[in-house]
Amino acid sequence: MRGVQIDLISSERLSSMTSMEKIRLILDEVQEGKIVVLESGLDPQEETKLIEVTMSEISPEGFIGIEIESYPQKRRQGLLAKLFSKNPHARLTVIGPANQMKMLHKDRDLISALVSAPEA
Repeated sequence: MRGVQIDLISSERLSSMTSMEKIRLILDEVQEGKIVVLESGLDPQEETKLIEVTMSEISPEGFIGIEIESYPQKRRQGLLAKLFSKNPHARLTVIGPANQMKMLHKDRDLISALVSAPEA
């Protein structure tokens, strides 16, 4: 039986990594055909760098790219809420191989994706 592996990565694991370590972890997993779900998401600079590195690794005979979608950060009111925010990043990010994952719908509280098994 062929299936799809989904890796759920905690914010604790990500918080101990540099930006490039996060990007390399994500790309290595996705290139193996896995779907990666990040509990705390990436900051905008990390997401931009992920896309840049992905574009440099695309090849006609192999890796075709990623599909990525994130929940936006919850809006907080007041100066104290901004100062003591524990998570300045997206709330959740889903990343997968572009040839296996298609985003169907996204809003503030829902990401809906269709995921297919890798071709044999």
